[in-house]
Amino acid sequence: MIARLKGKIISKHPTAIVIDVHGVGFEVNITTTTFESLGDSDEISLYTYLSVREDSLTLYGFSTNAEKEMFKLLIGISGIGPKLAQSILSGIQIEELKYAISEGNISRIIAVPGIGRKTAERLLVELRDKVEKVEEVAGTTEPFPSVRSDAVSALVSLGYNQKQAEKIVRGILTVESEISIEDLIRKALGSINK
Repeated sequence: MIARLKGKIISKHPTAIVIDVHGVGFEVNITTTTFESLGDSDEISLYTYLSVREDSLTLYGFSTNAEKEMFKLLIGISGIGPKLAQSILSGIQIEELKYAISEGNISRIIAVPGIGRKTAERLLVELRDKVEKVEEVAGTTEPFPSVRSDAVSALVSLGYNQKQAEKIVRGILTVESEISIEDLIRKALGSINK
């Protein structure tokens, strides 16, 4: 199994990149979170998961080991394959997903594109006890994930796009982790309306 790749980025798109590792080009499917973490770098190191099917070998890449561990937990659920797991991790941050699972927040999970009520319920039941494993690997990077989700929910209820709202809120929280929900929403609205 290919567990990690390190090399030069040949091409990149929001859902896939090609990495040159000593003259061999590997096509790796990535989440939008991993894509955003690439920046302008030419070199990359990714944790990978090799999906083996009868008709294909597909590599999935992740910027953090925690993201890879969550991916593996997701594909272990009946009805969630690698493509849907990639889509889930592109639609919601790991910390927010862990928080939604631990709190039983089904409405936040259903808000992720491609997830229906039955899949969300199965995800909650099957991962409620397993999400602790990912917390051990990842550590807690965000003390109050509800601030992020509340701000995103507020922006979406005002009519803004879910992905755009998540990206802007994540950017603000990266700079100012100790911010009130009111200030976070105010700054996010200011960023969106520029």
